[in-house]
Amino acid sequence: MQAYWLSRMQNQESPIVFDRERASSYDKRFAKLAPMRDALHLLIRFVLSELPTDARILCVGAGTGLELIYLAQAFPQWQFTAVEPVAPMLDICRQRAEECGIASRCTFHEGYLDSLPASHSFDAATCLLVSHFFMQQDQRRNLFSQIASRLCPNGYLVSADLASDMSTSAYQSLSEVWVRMLRYSEVPAEEIEKFRASYGRNTAVLPPLEVESIIASSGFDTPVLFLQTLLIHAWYARRTPRSLEVKLSTVAEKSSEVD
Repeated sequence: MQAYWLSRMQNQESPIVFDRERASSYDKRFAKLAPMRDALHLLIRFVLSELPTDARILCVGAGTGLELIYLAQAFPQWQFTAVEPVAPMLDICRQRAEECGIASRCTFHEGYLDSLPASHSFDAATCLLVSHFFMQQDQRRNLFSQIASRLCPNGYLVSADLASDMSTSAYQSLSEVWVRMLRYSEVPAEEIEKFRASYGRNTAVLPPLEVESIIASSGFDTPVLFLQTLLIHAWYARRTPRSLEVKLSTVAEKSSEVD
């Protein structure tokens, strides 16, 4: 899914390069796993269904735009900002949005979240299979903090990542089923082994409670786990109002120091 965010992470021995050809075939590679993706999208729809009719949605690591298009079709007045650092991926996202007639409701930003110009606050943000590529917890916390700073008070974060306690027998059992899933989706054997070797080394597979703690310490209320499909866990969390108060207090203190 959002594996191309590997290109920004530290300690990567061979960052994935997504040219137009690889980007175009990306979704097809995992087409047989579409039911897992569709279940996630459907539940995200329910989580966010009480947002305003003209809600603004931030898609961090939008990729080829699958969740963006799904939500745009379900909520015809919502507006979207797609943040994606890989140009070929963003091109496909834009092309699909045009084909679906929703491009007028979309802003496409080629780059990372920290380079997105300041604009109106967002009512919700999606961040799907992105944050687990930040191996250092402070980097991961910074990502969620950046998202929180762009949300309205009580705005939603929907985040999905690989998560498990790798020291347990449950992880060993789930990882075997995970391999069967990859074989079912016709991933080459050598790539499956690379996937397995990357967990815990290039992909931060942390216990779910640790992931929840990172999110909660980044300006959000306690996350709610609403879906697990094998190793993939999905949470939603509300931006806590007090995070806004702390931010405003910090700004005021810096202003008084300058004066």
